Amino acid sequence: MKDGRIMGEKPQRILVADDEPLYLRTTGALLGKAGYECVCVPDAGAAIERLHAESFDLVLSDLNMPGNLKLELLRDQSTHRPHVPIVVVTGVPTLPSAIESIRLGITDYLLKPVKFDDLLACVRRVIAASKAQSLLPVTPPRKREELETLFPHIIGSSKPMLELFEIIDRVAGTDTSVLITGESGTGKEVVASTIHSHSHRKKGKFQVIDCTAVPEALFESMLFGHKKGSFTGAVGDAEGLLKQCDGGTAFFDELGELPAPLQAKLLRAVQEQTFTPVGSHTPVSVNTRFVCATNRDLELEVNAGRFRQDLFYRLGVIQVELPPLRERGNDVLQLADAFLKMLRPEKSKIDGFTAEATDSLMRYSWPGNIRELRNVIERAVALARGTTITVTDLPEKIRQPQPVESIPASTKNTRASAGPTTGPPGSLPVSLPGASREEAMEAAEYQYLVNLMQSHCGNVSEAARHADLSRQGMHKLLKKHDIQAADFRV
Repeated sequence: MKDGRIMGEKPQRILVADDEPLYLRTTGALLGKAGYECVCVPDAGAAIERLHAESFDLVLSDLNMPGNLKLELLRDQSTHRPHVPIVVVTGVPTLPSAIESIRLGITDYLLKPVKFDDLLACVRRVIAASKAQSLLPVTPPRKREELETLFPHIIGSSKPMLELFEIIDRVAGTDTSVLITGESGTGKEVVASTIHSHSHRKKGKFQVIDCTAVPEALFESMLFGHKKGSFTGAVGDAEGLLKQCDGGTAFFDELGELPAPLQAKLLRAVQEQTFTPVGSHTPVSVNTRFVCATNRDLELEVNAGRFRQDLFYRLGVIQVELPPLRERGNDVLQLADAFLKMLRPEKSKIDGFTAEATDSLMRYSWPGNIRELRNVIERAVALARGTTITVTDLPEKIRQPQPVESIPASTKNTRASAGPTTGPPGSLPVSLPGASREEAMEAAEYQYLVNLMQSHCGNVSEAARHADLSRQGMHKLLKKHDIQAADFRV
């Protein structure tokens, strides 16, 4: 057997597309020696022609080559052959192209110069995962009723949550790395645990690794393990957290807090599924899925040089963004009821909320999200004197209506100097007499966002789709202009 191929079986076919002749010849020759049948082409047009005419098990593609300036090869692949995995190997990485590549469904993203051993390990892993995936039964999209009951540990039936359930259902059965983003308190660890429990790794361990809880000096030892005598206090061999979840899932919480020196070491472990314990010279192999979470914008962290670009690409193959509680409508009441049943004493007679309390819970913006709601219900249960939770059992900030700021602070001065305006309350004129070009553009952007929020009644997801933006991108713009989506909800 060679590379997972039974003797006599046809070799797996790889299409290599790159406009660097030396790289093309060398890669094709080395993969050929490893037992693969390689077809090498110098541009995207030739690659698309071969893909339409022949079958392949894998595509290795450069990004910056003739015929692929707008990612034509990746777009064609995702439309006509989504079952064939594609690995991007590029020497000129850019964040926009990487993000778009991921959106188009690439399996992996490697940076040149890449060691052939690393490339070969990637090829073997991707082809093996693709073969395993092809053996899974093809199931039709689930109905709403199925999605609502599919993940009992995640409460909610709003549109954003149904979209989230569908994504979890699709990614759980794969081995692809997942990056979960969202504000603090939105339930990222619960989602990560749910992905693990619905995967083929569910019998393995779900290992939580909190990047903020372990001192930097001890992190490498705790993650990879160490040998006796490797440092002061190492009185015996110790198995690292990664080895403990071999066959399972490693969940890195608050990934954005990981110090730069440790990011490089984690990258190698993720890339090669091997690592070397502290004080040892013998590599240890594992079979681990990586799921990570962060409340930071890692794209901005990469641009600022605080987070490794290659690690971001590696761990963010699939990104799952959790909606904040303020965008989930009646999910607030479902969660409040669930927390009430969970937190009330065993013999308590508290069985619900008054109408005034319910109204206050719905009007509050919940900056702390689900975690804050849980704390509020726990406090209310402790203070309640009757059989229902009343508005007086809630904190003052929730009892009082939230003030609505109609004009963001960043644009107040601009508006005041611009003279009278037209349009809905809180809007800014598209044209500002006497304003600078930057001020006019800011005002136009603000007006556009206000109109979007009005036309979509504060639904950020629908507004983002209309504007052809990601939900995260829309949130950035709203935050930039201090616009609260909740102010536009009916």
